[in-house]
Amino acid sequence: MSTIDDLGAAVAAVAASTGSSVVSIGRNARGSGVVVADGQVLTNAHNLRGSEVTVTFADGRSTVGAVAGVDADGDLAVIKVDTAGASALGWGDGDGLAVGTPVFGAAATVGAGVRVTFGLVSAVSRAFRGPGGRRIAGSVEHTAPMAPGSSGSALLDGKGKLVALNTNRIGEGFYLALPADAALKARVDALGRGEMPERPRLGVAIAPNHVARRLRRSVGLAERDGVLVRGVEDESLAATAGIEAGDLIVSAGGKPIADGDDLFDALGSLKPPFELGLVRGSEERTVNVGAPKGRTPGQA
Repeated sequence: MSTIDDLGAAVAAVAASTGSSVVSIGRNARGSGVVVADGQVLTNAHNLRGSEVTVTFADGRSTVGAVAGVDADGDLAVIKVDTAGASALGWGDGDGLAVGTPVFGAAATVGAGVRVTFGLVSAVSRAFRGPGGRRIAGSVEHTAPMAPGSSGSALLDGKGKLVALNTNRIGEGFYLALPADAALKARVDALGRGEMPERPRLGVAIAPNHVARRLRRSVGLAERDGVLVRGVEDESLAATAGIEAGDLIVSAGGKPIADGDDLFDALGSLKPPFELGLVRGSEERTVNVGAPKGRTPGQA
């Protein structure tokens, strides 16, 4: 057989083995989803329009499911729905994706059925903005053609295993997908149990890095990378820790902070109590966020 024949046979095999596992999300097929466990469908959070959602399977059956868990900042959601007749996709090696890796895109079509396309991983370690404007890092870029309504669909290896979740279209002919690695699986499992991600909310209004640098320069202070605090909410974590408007946040939990994305990423991995490094005027200081009054982190 020729290379083209081999590729055609591979696409047909992936479609046959995974077609029932890819579903349509919403009455108007605004997105796709993937059966990841008995009674559970994984999709993107931006495909949801409430706590209930219509799920249409490859055989044309439509039913209403309920949102089990959602991570809006990570653009992930798990829907609890009757998946009878649709097998769960196995998890592949999402950590093994590299430039040049062959991949297959499998997305739902309008009405019923699955669309399978072929492409290559064209870039790794990409980032994009989620539905709330937050940066989502660590995605892979690929060239498998994806039609509108493909967000939340499956990116597969040649064995039909899930290696990434298609999430964001960029330009013409490229798509970004979240690798199906151990970290993603743990997040999906937690959402399936109804466990929502908890991220500390400081309660501050911030200014962009370039504004902070300009303001410090205008009053004769040395320029510093960091996040300028424009305001502090009453009774917030920031207020309790003693953070004030005009402070420059330069580190969180020991990690340097250059912009708002850095701060959000750091908060996603920290649980109170933790330390923030500040610059107030020309003075360097450290504050404890979330520590009980009169105690410091590490004390009982």
